[in-house]
Amino acid sequence: MDDAMQRLGVREWLAAGHAIARHDLRRNTGRGQFCARFEKRLAQMTGARRVLTINSGTSALTCALAALGVGPGDEVLVPAYTWMSSAAAPLHVGAVPVFVDIDETLTMDPNDIERKITPHTRAILPVHMINRPCDMDRILGIARRHKLFVVEDACQAVGVRYHDKYCGAIGDAGAFSFNQQKNMTIGEGGAVLLNDEKAYARAYNYHDIGVAFRNMSLPDTGGVFVGMNLRSNELQGAMLNAQLNRLPGRIEKMRRRYEVVREALEKGGYSIAPHNDPSNGVALAVTFETEVEAVEFSKHQLALRLYDDSKHVYTNWDAILEKRTFHPKMNPWAWAKREIEYSADMCEKTLDILKRSCRVALGERYPVPVVKYFAQKFRTRKPREEYVEPVLASPRPTNKPARAA
Repeated sequence: MDDAMQRLGVREWLAAGHAIARHDLRRNTGRGQFCARFEKRLAQMTGARRVLTINSGTSALTCALAALGVGPGDEVLVPAYTWMSSAAAPLHVGAVPVFVDIDETLTMDPNDIERKITPHTRAILPVHMINRPCDMDRILGIARRHKLFVVEDACQAVGVRYHDKYCGAIGDAGAFSFNQQKNMTIGEGGAVLLNDEKAYARAYNYHDIGVAFRNMSLPDTGGVFVGMNLRSNELQGAMLNAQLNRLPGRIEKMRRRYEVVREALEKGGYSIAPHNDPSNGVALAVTFETEVEAVEFSKHQLALRLYDDSKHVYTNWDAILEKRTFHPKMNPWAWAKREIEYSADMCEKTLDILKRSCRVALGERYPVPVVKYFAQKFRTRKPREEYVEPVLASPRPTNKPARAA
């Protein structure tokens, strides 16, 4: 039962047709801009001061870091369990990622954040993985004490709340993704959320090459600088407005199914992974005492062992672990103020938790009775002595230590 792909429908089709009928898909030209309307609506919903639509979640993270002035010589703390873009984004602005363990919530461990801070740390990049918010109260407290930026990767938590705030609008900047697997989708796209006007002006400059803001009325940031072309277009903006209309209903569906599946897991005696804000929970995971139990549980229709989702495990990011970039003279590790060492076992706590934990899908695309039917299977749990020791394969044939830079 796959929750990954959100459906598109007639509303998106009509919105796209409306944009096409205007014969101008560029943003910043003509009246009634779809992108501008979406940005205003998303800012109002999340409480972010400014929103900028952009071409992907990866670009959103990169643009957010550039907007805050993170660059060569800086270190950015990134969790060891995330999509590779979270670690690649600092490299795109010349900084280097430093990996932080997750804790039992499956999000960044605040205790390890404290351990990994150095005089060269400039930002913390917490990732709200699989719709599970980080402990933002502690992370913000740590950041403020050490005068660090907080850039939230909320690509996997669009529309999810942490207490009374929306993920992505809590820190200094946030990033959303709208690709095929996210809570909102237009196939590919993203947004940067910012809480400072000058940072927004820098983000706008960076995402649009540096074309004197195209007559936008923005604060002076010390002059226009050369940026990238990360712009969205009006076809995307039109579809995003339609998707934003759907978002509250989608989150509510997830919330209802969360309660159904959680009840079944509790009656089955499973250890549900702790959540940093259970009152807003829309994602479930279970953690076992042994890896064998997790492998057995992953055979359920609704379950996936997190370690098997290899593209999100840091040990599989060879280009980063081996410090390889497209050109040797454009290598951020050469600009770092200290030697940054990586190895396959540098975050053993993370690997241990992922091997023993399973994500539980909520079947958001299916009627509640269907979800209840599949969830009932969680109520009957096999006694531990009946588990058969399987061959526990890694997501990759080997996880060799990274070579020195």
